[in-house]
Amino acid sequence: MTAALSLEQAPPLSVPLRFFLTAPAFGMAAAALLAWAGPAALGTRWTPAVLALTHLVGLGVLTMVMAGALFQMLPVLVGVRIARPLLVGRSCHGLLSAGVMALAAGFLGAGRPAFHLASLLLGGGLGLLLAVVGTGLARAPRMHDSVHGMRWALSGLAVAVTLGLVLTLGRGGASLPLARAALTDTHLAWALLGWVALLVAVVAWQVVPMFQVTAEYPAWLRRGLAATTWALLLWLSAATLLDWPAGPPAAGLALAFAIFAAQTLGLLARRRRRRADASLAFWLLGMVALAAAALAALAGLLLPLPPALALLPAVLFLAGFALSVVQGMLLKIVPFLVWLHLQQELGRSPAALARVTPPHMHAVMPEPRARLQFLAHAAALGTLLAALAVPALVRPAALLWLVAFASLGANLLGAARLYRATRHRIGAAA
Repeated sequence: MTAALSLEQAPPLSVPLRFFLTAPAFGMAAAALLAWAGPAALGTRWTPAVLALTHLVGLGVLTMVMAGALFQMLPVLVGVRIARPLLVGRSCHGLLSAGVMALAAGFLGAGRPAFHLASLLLGGGLGLLLAVVGTGLARAPRMHDSVHGMRWALSGLAVAVTLGLVLTLGRGGASLPLARAALTDTHLAWALLGWVALLVAVVAWQVVPMFQVTAEYPAWLRRGLAATTWALLLWLSAATLLDWPAGPPAAGLALAFAIFAAQTLGLLARRRRRRADASLAFWLLGMVALAAAALAALAGLLLPLPPALALLPAVLFLAGFALSVVQGMLLKIVPFLVWLHLQQELGRSPAALARVTPPHMHAVMPEPRARLQFLAHAAALGTLLAALAVPALVRPAALLWLVAFASLGANLLGAARLYRATRHRIGAAA
């Protein structure tokens, strides 16, 4: 399963792990903000609390994890070594973390200076990510469907970042001739579909067959989804900005990702690895939520959704699909990386081979704790969906999200501590 991976080129574990460990902290901050704002937070997507929440989750959790994964995947999957990975990783992580905090503060009333600072920090952090990963993808020695897909997804991020910076500068007081509502909708479409959904699909082509032992995704999907998504997003952008009918491209995008969800569910149903675990549960929940988000979006195109359900597609996409799948990936990727790096440490210390037995992958994130993490996440998601119709449930949902993100953080921190302790034993034995 790992024959096509350049495992010897993996960067130090601290490079991706610092991104992974930071994501739950931003998730807990988003949950605390939701508890503070209460039912008013879900009244409309234009409230300051919703805008801050969206970016805490979209940038602070999802993009944070994806950035760490890209720094890991570029050398291992693509075969391109990153020069000075520790310096690049620390710089990107620091700029992105500080930028997300500044942007959230700006939405919550810190004023124009916070937006100016967020523009500089996020422009620098995301610009560095785009430059490093984009350069690596441009000179990739191995060209396969995942490399092509990552190029499309990274280009989607570039469009979303450009539009986001324009909007942030506008909030900071810059005099820019723009239709803010239309530009915001366009920015949101590129960020959620051209970046998050597309990169999840591209990574799924590798990790679902590898970790769930399924057949490969069909070639027509791997080769056509990214280009189709881009064509439909360009059409949707023109329609939104020029006030043309946006229904056809929006329906096409919903249908495209509903097909991806259906294909993934089909592969998982026929997997050869019969043992069900928390990672599989996260994937199943995420794909069902993605299909439901697509159906809700299609329903909203045909008939206006009731005000209480206006945020339903976004909640299903962000909380149901994206957060579920990201956690399902982390439950497999982090144990694999810990095991891999400890094996490499032992390979460099032959004297320790007879004295230290590294933990197997299932011991890095024990299944009982992973199952509790899934149950907390599922309870939080169900309560948040119910809160769209019963606003009194918003604060209970927020508390459950706090528990869910804390559980994710505890599992990641436990993996990091186990790695450090075992590495210290290897060093001592050597």
